[in-house]
Amino acid sequence: MDIQKFVVDEIDEDKRLDLYLSKQLEDMSRSYIQKLIEKGKVKINNQEMKTKKYKVIENDEIIIEIPQPEVLKIEPENIPIEMVYEDDDLLVVNKPQGMVVHPAPGNYHKTLVNALMYHCKNLSSINGVIRPGIVHRIDKDTSGLLMVAKSDQAHKGLAEQLKEHSINRRYIALVHGNIKEETGTICAPIGRHPVDRLKMAVVDRNGKEATTHFTVLKRWKEYTLIEAKLETGRTHQIRVHMAYIKHPLVGDPIYGPKKQKFRLNGQLLHARVIGFIHPIKEECMEFTADLPEYFRDIIRILDQKK
Repeated sequence: MDIQKFVVDEIDEDKRLDLYLSKQLEDMSRSYIQKLIEKGKVKINNQEMKTKKYKVIENDEIIIEIPQPEVLKIEPENIPIEMVYEDDDLLVVNKPQGMVVHPAPGNYHKTLVNALMYHCKNLSSINGVIRPGIVHRIDKDTSGLLMVAKSDQAHKGLAEQLKEHSINRRYIALVHGNIKEETGTICAPIGRHPVDRLKMAVVDRNGKEATTHFTVLKRWKEYTLIEAKLETGRTHQIRVHMAYIKHPLVGDPIYGPKKQKFRLNGQLLHARVIGFIHPIKEECMEFTADLPEYFRDIIRILDQKK
């Protein structure tokens, strides 16, 4: 167990306990620190403090006990996955909506990684035991195509193409509102939301460059179907950018309106196309995945109301 001690300076007085500790322990998420507080792992002036809302006072002595990291063993699981392409170095999978890409605290089962470990003998080791083979991710409730590396050499080659923004990634999304322009480009930096740490946002401070190009495919009175092309790959990029221009994704529980007309399990966003240079064979490759049935159902409903 790691024990950390801090004495509050005047400049930090009146900050909430969880915010103060987040500033001191930058490698830890605020949610994890809050859990440690709730479990009685934080003492102030030798008194156990279980409320994150406590406002720290100058010269408060804070002691926090940090447990040793849990040793994880990720197990293969016989979960069906759609493999669009596979060779000795990499594969391309069509991830369904609702599947998490890799294990994380509180969610170690039924992920794409658990399924891949069952179906593949070898996966690249670059991202460690939690994310073997995972070169990039898409959100749990986003469906569509993902590249997976079997060898470390393939992983490095694909990662370099991602870094250079040379991979062709095109998404189909249904958004609220009628977009009048035929095409558009959103250049707006994305970073952690300044208040809600579970969300991303367009921010001026500590944001990373983000660019999304979109083309209108079809319009209805209250909705627009678009193709979005990523130039960068920030967390929740398309969802944040479209909400930023007042056209949030239909079904998005975080960035969309609270009242949703359709009964959906998440945003209507599908990674339809992925194209790249094979890092070993040096061949141009491009793959396409059709929209899932639930997405097509909503389009049919909208067409019937025209």
